[in-house]
Amino acid sequence: MKLSAALCLVSIRLAAATVQGFDISDYQPSVNFAAAYSSGARFVIIKATEGTSYISPDFSSQYTGATKAGFIRGGYHFAHPDKSSGSAQATYFLAHGGGWSDDGITLPGMLDIEYNPNGATCYGLSASAMVSWVQSFVNQYHTKTGRYPMIYTTNGWWSECTGDSTAFSTTCPLVLASYNSAIGTIPGGWPYQTIWQNSDSYTYGGDSDIFNGALTNLKKLATG
Repeated sequence: MKLSAALCLVSIRLAAATVQGFDISDYQPSVNFAAAYSSGARFVIIKATEGTSYISPDFSSQYTGATKAGFIRGGYHFAHPDKSSGSAQATYFLAHGGGWSDDGITLPGMLDIEYNPNGATCYGLSASAMVSWVQSFVNQYHTKTGRYPMIYTTNGWWSECTGDSTAFSTTCPLVLASYNSAIGTIPGGWPYQTIWQNSDSYTYGGDSDIFNGALTNLKKLATG
């Protein structure tokens, strides 16, 4: 019994391994990459594009800064499902920083799909139309890179705007925003979150992210 309990405790500790990281939007230009890396952070996700007409003015310099500091890094795209197709937006993202290469330091691109900053609930789309839009983005990204993109969302938005679709739970890693002491409900049939955005503030810039696994697992995510 004592041996079994000890093994169980070891298993729990291994399962609880995490890696600190962060993400940066276009309104968060000030980042201290060197200090973040020294503190233990090992990955960063940087905003690249929105829709089919906007490129973050700081993306290139931030991506270069992250690379020089030694981070595993990647880009993300803020979706506007009411403006153009998922395929068109994936193509734009890929052309402006969202690509992937099997170099061990590049994360698959991330689709940021969440509350509409311009007001209309679920961008005016039905749940089935929203799922089709996301599928169009995912398919195009996968066709061009051989990788499935990560999907960033919240439990509330995903449940309301996709009808809690499970269509991506076995292909696209989940990046879940939940600013609480615990992860909370995981939507969409995903068995777990790959990354938890646990705060909208990080000491060295951007938002705080926690990778759900050890550094070796994070490196696997960057190698396909």
